[in-house]
Amino acid sequence: MNIKLTLHSLIFSIVILTLFTSCKEENEILVRVEKVNVTYSESDEDFPNPERGFYRYSETTASSYSVLDAETLKAYRLLQDISTANYKVYSTLVFRYYILDNVTTTSISESFLNNIKKDMTAARTAGVKLIPRFVYTATARAGNCPEGFICPTYGDAAKSIVLGHIEQLKPVLTENADVIACVQLGFIGTWGENYYTDFFGDASLNGGQEGKLTDQNWRDRIEVLKALLAAMPADRMVQVRYPQFKQRFSFGVNSALSSPPLAELMAFTASDESRIGFHNDCFLASANDFGTYEDYGNSSTPRTSDGMVLNTLRDYMKADSRFVVVGGETCSDDYSLNDCEPAGKAQEELAAMHFSYLNAHYNTAVNNDWQTGGCMDNIKRNLGYRFVLQSAVLPDNVVKGTSLNIVLNVKNVGYASPYNKRTIKLVLRNKENGSLKSFDLASDVRKWYSGSFKVEESIKIPSEFATGDYEMLLNLPDEYASIADRPEYSIRLANKNVWEASSGYNKLNHIVSIK
Repeated sequence: MNIKLTLHSLIFSIVILTLFTSCKEENEILVRVEKVNVTYSESDEDFPNPERGFYRYSETTASSYSVLDAETLKAYRLLQDISTANYKVYSTLVFRYYILDNVTTTSISESFLNNIKKDMTAARTAGVKLIPRFVYTATARAGNCPEGFICPTYGDAAKSIVLGHIEQLKPVLTENADVIACVQLGFIGTWGENYYTDFFGDASLNGGQEGKLTDQNWRDRIEVLKALLAAMPADRMVQVRYPQFKQRFSFGVNSALSSPPLAELMAFTASDESRIGFHNDCFLASANDFGTYEDYGNSSTPRTSDGMVLNTLRDYMKADSRFVVVGGETCSDDYSLNDCEPAGKAQEELAAMHFSYLNAHYNTAVNNDWQTGGCMDNIKRNLGYRFVLQSAVLPDNVVKGTSLNIVLNVKNVGYASPYNKRTIKLVLRNKENGSLKSFDLASDVRKWYSGSFKVEESIKIPSEFATGDYEMLLNLPDEYASIADRPEYSIRLANKNVWEASSGYNKLNHIVSIK
């Protein structure tokens, strides 16, 4: 009897062990994930992408407002001729001069504010974004003064008026931040370039004292910049005209030219320092870009512009600009280094200073040389970011309740990375019924700097996920919900047979089976 029981127990144990082993092997087969390496072809096509490239110029005055037209703006996204230019451009950015010509001593009218809202609505309808700059005068009045072509009084406004206007503008700017790429400081001086000014320290020869600024001039300027930063949402940057201004803002009116640039650890943190970018409106116009790289002094130090100053400020901006928005325009064709390589260094400088955009309309004498010199096509493609997907390691199948792992090998051949936040999404589209499921990736597209890099992500597939075959797609939409579903505001990869214009998705050209 005991022998029989022992034998039966042994047989039962063998059966159970066999069943367990079989189930284990079967489960191992089910969860085994086959991965494939998918390669992609780079495209040299020029095409519009959000928040970068050549911008279209526009202006209006408070005394005679001309509202932007949505159809005109929409056409900018198509390849268009530029007046007096020998090149054509796609544009997703529109620079907008708001000239406050009749309110230098009074408040902004309600009708003016409403017209700005209409501009923003037109931009949103058209699928473009604006770069606003608010100024009081954009006119150079010639006369008998040291500068000659422009003389005081210039026509800007006192600090108290400026601060009041910024406070008035705050609701409009905040409510429409989705279609504002960035804001330029403006307000101070003719053209809003902080130079020829009646109230903030005239930095020109007209101002006397060799054009140097005082401590109080810097404090007043810093106060205006602080106010504009506060008037914008924390996810939007404000551009200043001169790199030294950012130094004075960050480290005080006595800051040294050797003050350190923004560190990567502090970049994109929504701090004021991380939100101050640059607009160089005299790109490669002279050795120091017509005063861009100059020490304007303070109450205890003189104004200087020697080689040391030039190199120190250039190095500062080169490092700082990696993490902030940079744009501007050319302004003089007299400096040979603004030509194409090898005679000039146009592309080298655009890359070094991480330019995201330029003016398509000015100065066409300079820009035309890029066309005839053979580098315009590269500049059009490489302003800002240009992401090329080189290869990807993707799974053939994934079991529900487990992780889907991907590796993307990407190259940014552009001069800069995106300056505004956007959450990258992996989209799975059901092959049978077209249903979509989107997963947020952890990678920060603002840190997809120029050069090659690898993106590794792991996505947990919910246990209730529907089984089936799914197309894998990459979506880089705008962060604002108001335009997140608009293809015009999604980033397109520079690859052949990847872009899906109707959705704004980039196809990874691979099918994954969810089991």
